[in-house]
Amino acid sequence: MTFKVQKTDAEWQAQLTPEQFRVTRKHGTERAFTGEYWNTKDAGTYNCVCCGHPLFVSDTKYDSGTGWPSFWQPVGPDSVETKTDRTLWMVRTEVHCSNCGAHLGHVFEDGPAPTGLRYCMNSASLAFAPKNA
Repeated sequence: MTFKVQKTDAEWQAQLTPEQFRVTRKHGTERAFTGEYWNTKDAGTYNCVCCGHPLFVSDTKYDSGTGWPSFWQPVGPDSVETKTDRTLWMVRTEVHCSNCGAHLGHVFEDGPAPTGLRYCMNSASLAFAPKNA
């Protein structure tokens, strides 16, 4: 895939914290219930921490009980991209920022209506912009 924003690992490392780099550029996962946004209930937009691209809005966030920020739908149909992830001896659907390719988390088919999807994201991949800021 070709993304609009492309940088070297060194450039990403200079911009991101070590945890943000590990999660977004090296496909890591933060531990459940440890991320900054898993329990955030404020109104606003969740953007990509790497490039600022809008990903999710708070109106679609819900408490999935998993310990990660969960959403039932992205901002728009082209805001994220998915691909099959066959690591850890299982098949999952990995979610990436469509603008820079940052690894965000995974999407599962056990979410609430109306989509039935659970976009289970890493807080380290998100930058929250409050609605009235």
